[in-house]
Amino acid sequence: MSQGLSERWKWFQQDLLQSLLHYHGREDHATARVLLLSAIGTVGMPLYYVVWHNFFPQDYESVPLRLVGIVLCSAGLFAERYSKPVLDLYLLVTLSYIFPFFFTFMFLMNHASGVWAESLLIGLVVLFHFDTGLACRAYLIGTALACAAAAALGEAATLLRPQVLQQLPIHLFTIAALSVAKVSREVLAQAKLAGLGAGLATVAHELRTPLTSVDANVRGLLRLAHDGAGAQREDRLQTLDALTRIQFEVRHMNHMIDLFLLSATAVNRNLRPTETVSMAAVVESVLRRYPFAGAAQQRSVAVEVRADFAFAGQAELSVVILLNLLRNALKAIHRAGKGRVRIVVDGARATPRLLFIDTACGVAPSRLPLIFRRFYSYPAHNGTGIGLALCKEIMQAWDASIRCVSREDAYAVFVLEFPPQPSARLP
Repeated sequence: MSQGLSERWKWFQQDLLQSLLHYHGREDHATARVLLLSAIGTVGMPLYYVVWHNFFPQDYESVPLRLVGIVLCSAGLFAERYSKPVLDLYLLVTLSYIFPFFFTFMFLMNHASGVWAESLLIGLVVLFHFDTGLACRAYLIGTALACAAAAALGEAATLLRPQVLQQLPIHLFTIAALSVAKVSREVLAQAKLAGLGAGLATVAHELRTPLTSVDANVRGLLRLAHDGAGAQREDRLQTLDALTRIQFEVRHMNHMIDLFLLSATAVNRNLRPTETVSMAAVVESVLRRYPFAGAAQQRSVAVEVRADFAFAGQAELSVVILLNLLRNALKAIHRAGKGRVRIVVDGARATPRLLFIDTACGVAPSRLPLIFRRFYSYPAHNGTGIGLALCKEIMQAWDASIRCVSREDAYAVFVLEFPPQPSARLP
């Protein structure tokens, strides 16, 4: 029986979440909140009248004020049909009435009781989840009207009681804290958008060249198809060459997409070691999977296995590390217009290590301490700045280390050292 109730409750939560996402996808976020709060208010106003009148009686209750609140909340159930000016006016009127006016008035008329002090504070928290300017206007309007109404009904002395005045610093602190939290959320949202923009820029940069090549080859094929002149054999050879190039570029783009997905998903994975991995096998897998721009680039990478070794880690994350290092090295070679890559698997040492060497442009001494810092990239347009930071994070999770030794305009050597394992050396 309890399991059935639990399943139904889960289904209800999922349906509610889907409904909110549905509204959020179609309407302004404020509209979705109005719909939810209106539903809660329409039910809560009469429900809490019963609670405070019958179960926990308060000194003062007002059916007319609650009826006005029910009418306002019920009107909010149709918020998605309102135009923006009408919705803005509705929000100002309803928020001013419900949270500051009604809760403050009931707080004063019940002689600053604890129940209504807590209710007023909760209402304030809900109010300032809306736009800060709107919330401030509603707070000032509703609070002023509530104080005036209470004074008109003979509760002017209550306004100066310590139980009432001590609420002011609490309210001010709550408003300040909520405003700071809202600013922090906005900054985080901007940072996410900036990260998304940088990631998309990197993807666009990496895929633009092969797409240009595909486009050029397709245009060449179209010219051949429309041009009846020329030797038939020569046309056939040009067609085959263009198709081969298109096939290569498509393969290159697919591999780059795989690399981006591997790096992106690694951020959210459990990084702790879960298996014993052969370093030579990882290097072989990386060279097999990397989308080299051509045979010449592939020949520029040499591998030397002095002695294979095993380490505690994750094979897929090991591939992520080496793919990032290889990609950075080849980009440095392209930028410098010279250099080669040498990968050395050295498991014969007391501390097994992998050396990743490129003889391109190196790293300036002033930038060397920054290269493993998240979001740092050089040149600035050279990527998102998360690759090496992710490599270091993974290595640290494996109790291993990664460092760079470099000479500007000469070489860069990435040294990956792993804790020795029992029988770690492999044939």
